[in-house]
Amino acid sequence: MLFAHNDLRELTKRIFSAAGCGLEEAERVAMLLVESNLVGHDSHGVIRIPTYVQWLQEKKVLPNQTISISVDNGPVLVIDGQFGLGQSIGYQTMERGIEKASQEGVAVVALRNAGHLGRIGDWPLMAANAGMIAVHFVNTSGAGMLVAPYGGVERRLSVNPVAAAVPIENAPPLLLDMSAAAIAEGKVRVALNKGVPVPENCLIDGNGNPTRDPSIFYGDPPGSILPIAGHKGYGLSMIIEILAGALTGGSCSNPKNADRVANGMLSIILNPQHFIDKDYFFPEVNRYIDFVKQSRTRMPNGEILMPGEPELRTKAERIRTGIELDETTCDQIASTCHALNIDSGFSNRPSQSWKKTYGNLNIPGVEPDDNN
Repeated sequence: MLFAHNDLRELTKRIFSAAGCGLEEAERVAMLLVESNLVGHDSHGVIRIPTYVQWLQEKKVLPNQTISISVDNGPVLVIDGQFGLGQSIGYQTMERGIEKASQEGVAVVALRNAGHLGRIGDWPLMAANAGMIAVHFVNTSGAGMLVAPYGGVERRLSVNPVAAAVPIENAPPLLLDMSAAAIAEGKVRVALNKGVPVPENCLIDGNGNPTRDPSIFYGDPPGSILPIAGHKGYGLSMIIEILAGALTGGSCSNPKNADRVANGMLSIILNPQHFIDKDYFFPEVNRYIDFVKQSRTRMPNGEILMPGEPELRTKAERIRTGIELDETTCDQIASTCHALNIDSGFSNRPSQSWKKTYGNLNIPGVEPDDNN
């Protein structure tokens, strides 16, 4: 079923308002969740709505929180997110970090106790849109412990994203957004909801055997996600855990913290104007991008893409054609609406009511389809 992004954003805002968030916070969470769907990262999109609302109801994450500054010393900031919603806490944190980098030339921001920060690429993009370079390292303190160490079969690490962005003059920023794990847990959940296998070399079962079955990951005993690139990804993951967990004060992955998801994030924000004249920096970045793109390709009519370009193309396509959600995800969101007494026309088995209320919207280039 296809949904126009503006309507999906409005529905998401209504859900979080009903769950106790103020208007500004509800709008921000909605914007960032739907943006993840638009750029093709469905694992960090509206599929997260039921879980976030459940956490709010269980007080594992708190609405309308304001960051607390623990240390403000020159270019160094240490911030406590007080278990607020990550989309709100991340935004407040980056606002302070960008302001600090504009003054000092660099800001090193250690954030602890944030709710799930969503798509980590949102945060370096925020810096790049302000003319800054940013690098981010993220972990969870316990509940997100999902990854087995290289050679192991038990969960000991979180997925541990790393993201970075570079501003480009008169063009969208260059964006790297990846993790030290072979697959994000959200992508395992997307596969489970769709009833499809995950790619090879991503998961092992509780005995260390390779599996493509997403249900095995959530089984008893649970499976584990593998690191990327074998021992290299495992080594990277260890460093990220320490930077985002021990250095921020939010803890590396620890079973004692398994009752709630809390992200730690170490952000390094650089103001290029404090390092080099912009008349050199931006032309040199563009020269290098052009040089890389002009490489002869292995396939006829092939193309060299920059990090972030696939997401931009996906976003343009999904704005035009709509965001597709599987039936299981729709059912789960509809159940959340029902629990919050939102008058949305949904039922617990909402395929037809979703279609009537939100499906087959007037999306340019898409013809209505009664079977969609």
